[in-house]
Amino acid sequence: MSILINLSGIILAGLIVWWFWLSKPDKRKRPDVTGETTVIVENGVYQPGVIHARAGQPLTLHFDRRDPSPCAEQVIFHGLEASEFLDNGKVTTVTLSNPPRGEYRFTCQMQMYQGRLIVD
Repeated sequence: MSILINLSGIILAGLIVWWFWLSKPDKRKRPDVTGETTVIVENGVYQPGVIHARAGQPLTLHFDRRDPSPCAEQVIFHGLEASEFLDNGKVTTVTLSNPPRGEYRFTCQMQMYQGRLIVD
């Protein structure tokens, strides 16, 4: 019986690691490049998980937080020195003024929620 319990725990731990750190957003769909996008924060993910923007143009992101988890309360843009606290059940607007070309990660404070911003 203890072998079954231990095996179940190992499988569960593996699924948790895959869900938060190894799974990748759906790469089949490439969204249009726009200056404004709504990002849904729900069930441990950002949707869309990949955002495309144009270099030298401001980008406005509307974060619709639907997840009450404490981990979802902040979004951090690594490499852009930008972050914002997100109110649960509300839409928070984040404006990035003229982001330079490159690929940037955006995550929650614990880096469990993950997304990518690609600036072309």
